[in-house]
Amino acid sequence: MLRKLRLPILAALILGFFLAVGHGLPGTSVAVGGQVERPVVVELFTSQGCSSCPPADALLGELAERPDVLALSLHVDYWDYIGWADPFASPEMTERQRAYARARGERMVYTPQMIIDGTVDVVGSREGAVLAAITSAARNQRGVAVDIDPEAARVSVPEGAAPEGGADVWIVFFDDKHSSEIEAGENNGRKLTYHHVVREWRRLGTWTGAPFEAALGQDAVGPNAFDGCAIIVQARGAGPILGAAVMRPDAGS
Repeated sequence: MLRKLRLPILAALILGFFLAVGHGLPGTSVAVGGQVERPVVVELFTSQGCSSCPPADALLGELAERPDVLALSLHVDYWDYIGWADPFASPEMTERQRAYARARGERMVYTPQMIIDGTVDVVGSREGAVLAAITSAARNQRGVAVDIDPEAARVSVPEGAAPEGGADVWIVFFDDKHSSEIEAGENNGRKLTYHHVVREWRRLGTWTGAPFEAALGQDAVGPNAFDGCAIIVQARGAGPILGAAVMRPDAGS
């Protein structure tokens, strides 16, 4: 059974790789035949306190192995109150899911939910629907090139046609894999594994169509860097994803 939560209730509770297959360099989305090849971005909103989520978590692990997919696990905090506090959950991940709901005119959020390329909402445990949505997104992909220079620790987006209002440029830090022993709540007694667990999601700036450049910071390339760093260009207001690239910390070593 899907776990749903109405947004007004949620507000009260919380109070407060290689991107193109066989082409290009790590951290680069490339233009082939006039089209920008980049991974399809799949965001899974999940929780250790949700008994419906483990099949979706396992599916995301399979997607994380695909070079044509940027699979990210975003742990929400609104199920923490029912007996188990998810150590990877954060209000920021919950707010990102709520932003998608507002953009779609929906009054509820739920787990497990996958958002494909910022546009398509799919129940995260329905493998057939998820794979079909990824195929469709790749076929109809809009793209802007994103380049990450690991040696200079900088990201750039070239001049291009930006959407009205511009696009957010996000930097996302994630860990490759975590296994957790769940000791309470709906998944009590289970050992669960999570892939590409998002630890931080920050806004670098706005791409207006003019060339954009920004520093990545030590969290991306320093000695204590996260396992992976992704750059996502997304139309403002939780809109369609326009560009994406990934870098591993050792790419610049």
